[in-house]
Amino acid sequence: MSQNTAVVIDDDPDVRGLLVQILSNSGFEVIATDNGIDGVQAVFDHRPVITTLDVNMPGIDGYETARRIREHSDTYIVIITALQDEADAVLGFSVGADDVVIKPFRARELRARLLAAQRRTSATAADRAAAEPAPLPAPTTPPQDVPPSQAAIGWNGLQLIRHAHIVIVTVDGRDVQLTRTEFDLLATILEAAPQVRSKADLVQAVRDDPSLLPRVSEADERAIETHMGNLRRKLGESAADPRFIETVRGVGYRAILPRAGA
Repeated sequence: MSQNTAVVIDDDPDVRGLLVQILSNSGFEVIATDNGIDGVQAVFDHRPVITTLDVNMPGIDGYETARRIREHSDTYIVIITALQDEADAVLGFSVGADDVVIKPFRARELRARLLAAQRRTSATAADRAAAEPAPLPAPTTPPQDVPPSQAAIGWNGLQLIRHAHIVIVTVDGRDVQLTRTEFDLLATILEAAPQVRSKADLVQAVRDDPSLLPRVSEADERAIETHMGNLRRKLGESAADPRFIETVRGVGYRAILPRAGA
């Protein structure tokens, strides 16, 4: 994956040009397409760190474009849409988007969000490159003398290694493929155990940009709820019957620790 490459997929030439300008001014090499089919191919060919895409496009729409991209790429997907219904945002997250931005957007804020996404991706890639291949350690509680970014975290059959961007459910031996946002949410909750992380905390954790932190909206918190629903589905649990993460009503989310003697 190229840390300086972005793909823009938008059939509106004005919006497409603006996005190319924002990303180019931020130091990205930008590949732009005007339809979903070409956009999917551009992502596979150029392996961008960030991909922005519109919803209403000829051929295949943005949701189907995101779904096809996510099948083979972990690029950070930002859906940029004029649709303001909450259900549209939920659908975007359900097909693998990491963020949804509503038009009209403020160029400065969008630039900050994209750069924050790049920083998170760059840190993950650097950790992965530094990691030496080794057998995965057995599930364990968070070590007290090892930084979270260097340690395996997990219990109850779940194991996460932040620096390798790996999540493993060991009960049935299957690897779980998460989006970058889902991974960061899970890591943040596990690393905070036994403390509760509020939705606002989690918005801040995935934004990774101090300039955006004061503006945590209800829409941001609903997005966290949607990401958590997708995360739970992939981990094979539900809010009603949690194994790894419990909802603390009116507060946020907390990792479920092993019971004493278990």
